[in-house]
Amino acid sequence: MTDIYQKLAHHLDHLPAGFPTTETGVELRILKRLFSKEEAAIALALTMLSEDPAAIAEKLDRDVHEMAPLLEKMSKKGLIFRSTKGGQTKYSAAQFVVGIWEYHVNDLSEELVRDMNEYIPHLMKKEWVKHPTKQLRVVPVKKSVSAEMKVMPYEQAEEIINGQSKIVVAPCICRKEHELIGEGCGKPMEACLIFGAGAYYYEENKLGRTITKDEARDILNLGLEAGLVLQPGNSQKPSNICLCCGCCCQILKNLKTLDQPAKVVSTNWVAVVNEDLCTACEVCTDRCQMDAVTYDDGVAVIDLSACIGCGLCVTTCPDEAIRLVEKSETKTPPTTEKSLYMKILLERYGPLGAARIAGKKALGMKI
Repeated sequence: MTDIYQKLAHHLDHLPAGFPTTETGVELRILKRLFSKEEAAIALALTMLSEDPAAIAEKLDRDVHEMAPLLEKMSKKGLIFRSTKGGQTKYSAAQFVVGIWEYHVNDLSEELVRDMNEYIPHLMKKEWVKHPTKQLRVVPVKKSVSAEMKVMPYEQAEEIINGQSKIVVAPCICRKEHELIGEGCGKPMEACLIFGAGAYYYEENKLGRTITKDEARDILNLGLEAGLVLQPGNSQKPSNICLCCGCCCQILKNLKTLDQPAKVVSTNWVAVVNEDLCTACEVCTDRCQMDAVTYDDGVAVIDLSACIGCGLCVTTCPDEAIRLVEKSETKTPPTTEKSLYMKILLERYGPLGAARIAGKKALGMKI
């Protein structure tokens, strides 16, 4: 009989973001650190669609009065997602990344961190690189975009923040895990902005604190000063914005191991240099989180295969020799987070497979 943790790994792998197997079995070690066998069995019954305890109990042939507190406990442990509307609490499966992993930002151990540092490069190469639609995208910092550029609201972090009614800031799990094993970079720790239902989940689980829009904008400015890349969720109405560094961010640092990282990043921008203005001051080299800037004959050269269009190099160029330009082929992100995940499922499994996993109604969703 297949081990319960192998079943759970298979189940998580069929959620949009995936959870691919490895030859070493490190993914199973990770699940065993997080889930008890009973919790793993319960998680197998959950999908991305929210359900009340009675529906989940019926699937498992369990008593609802027994199931409800177990589901609540699992959601408090960051193993599944919980949402409440109109006084009714429902539960759904959580993807592993972004999801379960980030929900453990406050209870990391060295063993779990080392297992994750072994696993995430594998996850990136098997899932992130393989499919065209990404969970996150890169948007330029505001000061890097000139006034005459026509920038859509979903490409502006400030506009994303302006549209929120609930904002929570949480510690960056990537910098926190690196700090735990003695490899921290000292950049701002409170740097993950969470919105909507996710914000309530983070607040109730004591993963972060509620902040105002002004405080969120202050965090963006602090991130700009520290040279952090803005990565919101890849939809027009994202549930988060991550402020990322190239040394700790599991996405950026693993992208840098690829030959052409820019090809597997969702971004509509790229930096260009005016050779007549460049004085080779090397400020942009220090700012670039992707190591995309080199020098040739006293002039900065942007490696277009590595540039992700974050704009950090533009904001501190003393000679105004660098600017952002829009790519010739731009991508419009899916309208909502649900449509984002449906699009990823369609890319991974095709219409029939996606319908089997997410339900036939989901196929009619506007993407």
